[in-house]
Amino acid sequence: MKIEIWSDVMCPFCYIGKRRFEEALHQSGYQDQIEVEWKSFQLNPDMKTNPDLNIVQYLADTKGWTVDYSQQMHDHLTQMAAEVGLTYHFDQAIVANSFNAHRFSHLAKKYGLGDKAEEALFKAYFTDGQNIDKQDTLIKLGVEIGLDAEEIKQVLDADTYADDVKHDIAEAQQLGIQGVPFFVLNNKYGISGAQAVPVFQETIEKSFTEWQQENTKPALTIIEGESCSPDGDCN
Repeated sequence: MKIEIWSDVMCPFCYIGKRRFEEALHQSGYQDQIEVEWKSFQLNPDMKTNPDLNIVQYLADTKGWTVDYSQQMHDHLTQMAAEVGLTYHFDQAIVANSFNAHRFSHLAKKYGLGDKAEEALFKAYFTDGQNIDKQDTLIKLGVEIGLDAEEIKQVLDADTYADDVKHDIAEAQQLGIQGVPFFVLNNKYGISGAQAVPVFQETIEKSFTEWQQENTKPALTIIEGESCSPDGDCN
């Protein structure tokens, strides 16, 4: 069964949702029978990369918030992340456009490394304060998960996978997805947001049970008659 996840690298709830989803998937016991595919989504496609600006100050400036309010909001998100074992350093998070990171993810997906790419990008952005729009950063992350440095560079130097990213975003629009994370299970059930583990688990189990029923061939009722078997026995 397939589960598709629309996400953006810079979305704090996407990383938290990833952890909660992973826990639910583990508890379901179906992880070996489920294919997880990450899909691209951009919350702010017009964002300009600025290594000199952290996300706390950026949101204060763009949303018209005070820096104190922005910090309080990010402190709350940091606490939520800690509850699922994640460490957020928003004071170090670099404002960066995520389009190239999404192209990088599509390259990783080609080699079955999509989930590892997402994990590496989330950690780089939220924990390590790395510029996820910088080529050197993406090459380093890619090599660490098993990709070839030269191929990553070739992809980033061109517009490779740009159409794939745009296709994912267009597909999200067709489905009516207005925010991320967004999970689609067996092309039948949608979960919006970083829901609690029991919500994920219940929906995973429900959709998997239905998928099994849909893909189990019914036993045939056989009416016996004269026939020949492969060993040449005809009767």
